[in-house]
Amino acid sequence: MSKPHFRSGLSGARVAILNFREPLQSVAGGAEKYAWRVATHLVSRGAHVSFVTAREPDQPRSEVRRGVTLHRMGNRFTLYPLAALWLLLHRRRLDLVVDCMNGIPFFAPALLPRRTPVISLIHHVHDRQFWAFFPPWLARIGCFVEGPVARRLYRRCRTVTVSESSMLDLRERLGWTAPIQVIPNGGATCAEGVPPDPALGEPALVFLGRLVGHKRVARVVELADLLADRWPGLRVHVIGRGPEFEPLAQMVEENHLSGKVTLHGYLPEDAKIRLLGAATLHVTASEFEGWGLTVIEAAALGVPTVAYGVAGLRDSVKDGVTGWLASEGEHLADVVDRALKELSDPPARAGIAAACRSWAGEFTWERTVTLMAALVESELATRYAPAIVPEPRMSPETT
Repeated sequence: MSKPHFRSGLSGARVAILNFREPLQSVAGGAEKYAWRVATHLVSRGAHVSFVTAREPDQPRSEVRRGVTLHRMGNRFTLYPLAALWLLLHRRRLDLVVDCMNGIPFFAPALLPRRTPVISLIHHVHDRQFWAFFPPWLARIGCFVEGPVARRLYRRCRTVTVSESSMLDLRERLGWTAPIQVIPNGGATCAEGVPPDPALGEPALVFLGRLVGHKRVARVVELADLLADRWPGLRVHVIGRGPEFEPLAQMVEENHLSGKVTLHGYLPEDAKIRLLGAATLHVTASEFEGWGLTVIEAAALGVPTVAYGVAGLRDSVKDGVTGWLASEGEHLADVVDRALKELSDPPARAGIAAACRSWAGEFTWERTVTLMAALVESELATRYAPAIVPEPRMSPETT
């Protein structure tokens, strides 16, 4: 094993972050934002960071952005073997690897020298997602890799997850035995509310996130029809991009909802904040999450959330305080109706908005990246302590 490329702390440390996507890609979400924030913070601390990820059409294979060197390779299927080859070629040049497990791990511990530390970053357990989107034979393989294979391969690696629910799922559903540390997502960059805009609808419901199957955005869209009699002025706004955009557009057209539902697609940050901050309610119908980053983004703007009481979302939504959780057997429309009735009282709405901002204030990206950097530094110090040469100090006799 060659000596590390740094003397102490993070300065000069060579770190690779392996992640399924990167933030500029079309279906990037909270996991990409988390990994990218960590990458840029490590660079600010003096580390050399390589971000290994998939490549979308027209993206360069390699570029440097904000000090992070991006290596893009393959698609959603070929990324993993190509990333494995990249690791093998660079295995002697890396001091630490952050292996972001999006259902399927990158198998870093099997490809690196035993002494090179690996941190496993897992946002949530994907077993239900495998069964929802893959044929049974492929779902079984996915569950086997995520469970028994990964559990054994990463048993000596420090694991990071983003919520207590995800940690519990790792222990109970995957039988995870490695040490786990919870480091939550950060929050929004803007914490000021936006005055209601009647032109958006009164009330205005907003969904924010990736338009993918397990988010079940169709359930939010259909609220425009289900609640039309009770709330004639209700409008639904969908912010995000992804493979479900076209099916949702077709749903809106076929059900004659074009005057009640607006699919905004991707919005720049300022426009997103203005629309989300002017909403009466943020609604998500996701069947599982690692945390619920969009919940905190909405809360930072004083906007509460209605969601199902599933893993991750039951951590990010304080039921009855910063939002409402639909329990098993409850219809989303009924919970949204109940929430809107409470919010129709101005003092109650102001109190809920204040509670949302207070809750969101507990989660900052500065805290997230600081904790991750401390963990990286600790892993480096523990693994390489014998090899680190202390800086020479002048003795009193030589001054």
